[in-house]
Amino acid sequence: MHYLITGGTGFIGTALTASLTTRGHRVTVLTRQQRPAQGQVSYIDDLAALPADTVIDSIVNLAGASLAGARWTAAYKQTIIDSRLQTTRRVVELIQRLEQKPPVLLSASAIGYYGHHGDEVLDEEGAVAQGFSHDLCRQWESAARAAEDEGVRICLLRLGVVLDAGGGALQEMSRPFRFGVANWLGDGRQWLSWVHREDVVSAIRFLDERTDLRGAFNITAPEPVTSRGFCAALQQHYRTWLAAPVPAPVMRLLVGDMAQELLLQGQRVVPARLQDAGFTFAYPGLDRALQAIYQK
Repeated sequence: MHYLITGGTGFIGTALTASLTTRGHRVTVLTRQQRPAQGQVSYIDDLAALPADTVIDSIVNLAGASLAGARWTAAYKQTIIDSRLQTTRRVVELIQRLEQKPPVLLSASAIGYYGHHGDEVLDEEGAVAQGFSHDLCRQWESAARAAEDEGVRICLLRLGVVLDAGGGALQEMSRPFRFGVANWLGDGRQWLSWVHREDVVSAIRFLDERTDLRGAFNITAPEPVTSRGFCAALQQHYRTWLAAPVPAPVMRLLVGDMAQELLLQGQRVVPARLQDAGFTFAYPGLDRALQAIYQK
């Protein structure tokens, strides 16, 4: 099979590409970095480079500027939005001009879609609260759904905080622990809906293969934790001599609006539709996930 992956050089994309090529599939990666082809992987920097007679069996759309790439000024917020919407619209434009339409588009979104709901458990039918994160995800998902007019099956991947070795959120979240300081953010009661990167890759493959599944899917582990719970789990893997919170005013001063949207508020999200469809998580609980990560 031939896969097209946007954002294929990112934290999730690299793991997905490796998983697919190991299984004998061919992958074309859209990236801003010019790279020579490597084995079964080829790289392009413009979707217009693909001829109309290209046969693509599946598109996985992961591209977007990092949410933590810079302070959330008005300009960077627009960069976050534009990087997602523009790539997704170009993917839809590609689908429109392809002579043979790909059967499925699996397009990234995020659990920020739901906004802040305190302790409320949120499945895919959960209520939404207005804010930047919800508006971003709503527009992102709407852009991907435009491919439905071409008869393409759409799966929207509402991703939680993806954890694994070698980068991603865990690298930053564990930084104080590496210096002996265990901390949590604000009052520590906000929920963190996390997921192991291996389960993200497995969920994408699962949704790709299950032709009866479409719509939004929460890609989060079944057992979310609070910020304090995450701190306690990390302490099992580091020798720390001090445990203390990072006060909310300090977080707002350090990182601005991002602190409120991503760090001091959270969502207690569960992957109801994935589990109802029969998907099994290799790492449903945080302790098991961290043990596997730190054994690498």
